[in-house]
Amino acid sequence: MKRTAFPAILVLSILLNIDVASAGDSTLDWNRAWHGRLMVLAWAVLFPIGIIAARFFKVLPWQRWPQELDNQVWWNTHRLAQYSGMIVLALAIWLIWTAPVDAAKVNLIHRWIGWCLVAAAVAQLLGGLLRGTKGGPTDRSQDGSLFGDHYYMTQRRRAFEAIHKSVGYIAMGLSPVAVFSGLNAADAPIWMWVALCCWWGLLVVLWIVLERRIKRIETYEAIWGPDSAHPGNQADHQG
Repeated sequence: MKRTAFPAILVLSILLNIDVASAGDSTLDWNRAWHGRLMVLAWAVLFPIGIIAARFFKVLPWQRWPQELDNQVWWNTHRLAQYSGMIVLALAIWLIWTAPVDAAKVNLIHRWIGWCLVAAAVAQLLGGLLRGTKGGPTDRSQDGSLFGDHYYMTQRRRAFEAIHKSVGYIAMGLSPVAVFSGLNAADAPIWMWVALCCWWGLLVVLWIVLERRIKRIETYEAIWGPDSAHPGNQADHQG
């Protein structure tokens, strides 16, 4: 296949030792083909959508904050995207686990980074389940008090937020390497490289634009407002 001068592909060719000239020459079995498609759907579409919703849309542009609080759009979008991504991820793992053995298709970079990303996704899921209680005026405890790990920003909640955000951003940074190393192992056609480079480039541009134009409100103030009467607003850290 004719070589391309597309800068991103040239950089990836050097970093991952990609043979661009042979791209598109391989025919994959059904399991591996759908494994790749589902992994791209999870890591390039669903998980990024969930992260963007959580980072930039806790308060919607047309929302009258702080008069209007606790917008659930970002939370429902984040949760739906992440849970859907986990289901797609699990199916993709099952497909590759049951694929016919083919030693020629083993790519160590893809394998190790792929399993690291799977571990990160599982850690995110478990962390969400262990994040503690919410509390506050809209989610009182059984005794009627306002106490909750989130409302009072307990050590448990702070640890969850630090780990959850760090692992999420690291995983998103590694996911292109896993996807592109998978394309390399599959001898994917050039159009797939170009399409994914353009897609991730679009996400980067969108991220930069949102950083500049959207006033980000942290979760705590988005839910309960900036009033210093709320215990979380009296702390140095908010979620």
